[in-house]
Amino acid sequence: MAQILRINCRTKEYSFEDVGPYVNLGGRALTSRLINKEVPADCHPLSAENKLVFATGLLGGSTAANSGRVSVGTKSPLTGGIKESNSGGLFAHKMPKMGLIAIVLEDKPAEDAPFSTLFITDGKVEFRDASDIVGLNTYPGHDKLLAEYGNKLCAAMIGPAGETVRKTATIQFTDPYKRPARSAGRGGTGAVMGSKKIKAIVLDPEFANKVSAADNDAFKAARSTWVEILKGHPVTAEGLPAFGTSVLVNVINEAGAMPTKNFRLGQCDHAADISGEKIAELIEARGGKTTEGCHAGCIIQCSQQYNDADGNYVSSGFEYETVWAFGANALIKDMDDIAALDRLCDEKGMDTIEIGNTVAIAMDGGIIPWGDGKAAIELLEKVGTGDPMGMIMGNGVTFAGGAFGVDRLPVVKNQSMPAYDPRAVKGVGVTYATTAMGADHTAGYGVTANVLGVGGTVDGHKKEGNIELSKNLQVATAAIDSMGFCLFVAFAVLDSENGVQTMADLVQSYTGNAFSVDDLVALGAGAMKDEQEFNERAGFTKMDDKLPRFFETDLLPPHDVVWDFDEDELQGAKV
Repeated sequence: MAQILRINCRTKEYSFEDVGPYVNLGGRALTSRLINKEVPADCHPLSAENKLVFATGLLGGSTAANSGRVSVGTKSPLTGGIKESNSGGLFAHKMPKMGLIAIVLEDKPAEDAPFSTLFITDGKVEFRDASDIVGLNTYPGHDKLLAEYGNKLCAAMIGPAGETVRKTATIQFTDPYKRPARSAGRGGTGAVMGSKKIKAIVLDPEFANKVSAADNDAFKAARSTWVEILKGHPVTAEGLPAFGTSVLVNVINEAGAMPTKNFRLGQCDHAADISGEKIAELIEARGGKTTEGCHAGCIIQCSQQYNDADGNYVSSGFEYETVWAFGANALIKDMDDIAALDRLCDEKGMDTIEIGNTVAIAMDGGIIPWGDGKAAIELLEKVGTGDPMGMIMGNGVTFAGGAFGVDRLPVVKNQSMPAYDPRAVKGVGVTYATTAMGADHTAGYGVTANVLGVGGTVDGHKKEGNIELSKNLQVATAAIDSMGFCLFVAFAVLDSENGVQTMADLVQSYTGNAFSVDDLVALGAGAMKDEQEFNERAGFTKMDDKLPRFFETDLLPPHDVVWDFDEDELQGAKV
């Protein structure tokens, strides 16, 4: 049975434990249960009492398509509440082969303690000197790890933003192409890792046991059906592989739901110039890659490799939210500037959504001109240094808004909103308001029914049906995160008669434990209950489950819609 590895970052002691009370949990359900039960809700996120949990899903290590996601859980420095941040890369596939379902970092060393690299192997953890990579951006730091550990490297690491405990800090994971290009992006998880003086975690490249399904024949049958479901849907089989997630640029812009100029408009005049179609055209002309997977076993292949005009690699995982944040919300038109900003966020280890919104706040505050990509790059290069402007930018929208005197702050629980205006996509707006995570589209992607017509149709301009839509999607998403699936499988599952049953069949045949559709729903609902309980104990109330006032008062062109839910109505989206 897979174990939980606990590592004390102060005493450098560690233990391998049976899962005990956390049996039958994985991914987000495991991180949220452990944080809820073991972390004082009123502790400071950067204190010794907080914990940082890496957990693989219930299908981690399996050959089920798109099951290679890792969950990172903690008390968030950004929101002050519970957080699960999800990433691709190699970690979730490697951990089960080392007999691990979770790695828990506990306690913290003295402030003047040096940074360490954790090397985890069979029954042993080593704290290794990290002085050669401390202070480095993630790409050069990762290159040094590659040189030391070889091409089978599987690492998680922080950049300068994490080392300096900025609230936007990410944890970057090795991807299948040996780049630190996959992020546990939201909520400041990298700051917690930095507070514990861990620069990187390396899983022994030479140690890996074979992991097999408990019922191999049943698993193979379910796996085959699963592939048919994913390959049979136009979004997962055609749209995402062809143009990546930026296929949404033109779609959301046409719907009048693309936040532009710090959420003032619902459409961007230069959307066609930053669209997935335009990006694919540039990638092909420059010898990049329009399709690649972000984790082992991905068959959707919605990631990309973006090159500069000379054909040199710049960035991968060029996601819609990143393109939107810099391209539409901050009015930057040059795709090469947007790509450079994406790469810079990966190098420094920063959340592109939070940072993109923070750039728009800097523009709103007159710090740099609207649409000036070069000025934005120069500003973000200061993060992770001793420059006060870098300290401000690295701490996100609410912090920067206070520093720059800007009151138009698109945040919930201090986390900034992603690429869908809640006035025009009310299903995702309900999610922004009510998820324990802070504004987060991935917690319940109401865009499916509001815009895309996936899993039915609910009018995104009206209130009717959107609370129920968000609640159902939040439960389903928590379950998907807990099984270790990529969220994008939901597109196919929502339109498939046997999609949910097939996921349950995969878990049952792989783990050998009874697992029904009802168990799947309970897994997601249980994760949400843990998250809501933690936040309540941390002092959150229904008054924190609401959107900023300007969404209620400012009409959103072109449809002139407003946000019209009150906090009492929104409680219906809670489990």
